[in-house]
Amino acid sequence: MVLNNKLGIDNQAELSREEERLSKIKAKDLFESGKIDTIEVGTFKGLSEIHAYLFGEIYDFAGEIRDVNIAKGDFQFAPRIYLEQSLIYIDKLPQDTFDEIIDKYADMNVAHPFREGNGRSTRIWLDCMLKQKLGKIVDWNKSDKDEYLSAMIRSLVSTGELKYLIQNALTDDLSKESLFKGIDASYYYEGYTEFKTEDL
Repeated sequence: MVLNNKLGIDNQAELSREEERLSKIKAKDLFESGKIDTIEVGTFKGLSEIHAYLFGEIYDFAGEIRDVNIAKGDFQFAPRIYLEQSLIYIDKLPQDTFDEIIDKYADMNVAHPFREGNGRSTRIWLDCMLKQKLGKIVDWNKSDKDEYLSAMIRSLVSTGELKYLIQNALTDDLSKESLFKGIDASYYYEGYTEFKTEDL
C-alpha cells in the first residue's frame, strides 16, 4: 500500500525515489543553512522538527506522532496507546555521556514516533546529541548495515552491542562532506541509494 502523500504519487517505487530525492535535499539544507544548530537537542520536540523539515513536502503527517501501530518484520514498536507517555519518559532521560546518549537513542527507536522516516530522522537526532556532548558524530559508513539493524533489534534487551558498533564508528570530522556521506549511508540502511546528498 502506498502512503498518502502530497505529491499525488500512487506508485511505491516512484514515491520512494521522490522521497529520497526531496528529503536528501532538505537534509542537505538543514546543515548548510545552519538550521540544525537551532533545533532542541535530545528532545522529541527537536526530533519532530527534524522529521517535519525532511518530510514536510512529502507527507501531511511529517513531524506528527503516528496514529497507528507499526512493526518491522517481527519487531513491534511502542503501541500507539502508550506513545505519548513513552516520549515524555524519553525526554527526561539524561544525555550527558556516550552510554546515556545511546540508551536514549535506542529508546526513541523503540518508540518509533512517526508513520515513516523514523530511522533517517532519528540518526540525525543522535548526531546532534553526540556533537553537543562529545564533539563527534557517527560515520555510518563504518558500521555494517546488517550488524547495526540486528543490534537495534537486540537493544530492546541490551544496548551493549549497539554501543560497541557506534563507538567504533565515531568521528570528529564534522565537515559537510562527512555529514553528507553519513546521510547517504544512513539512507542506505533503509534501502535508499539512488541519490548522493552532495550532488543534489
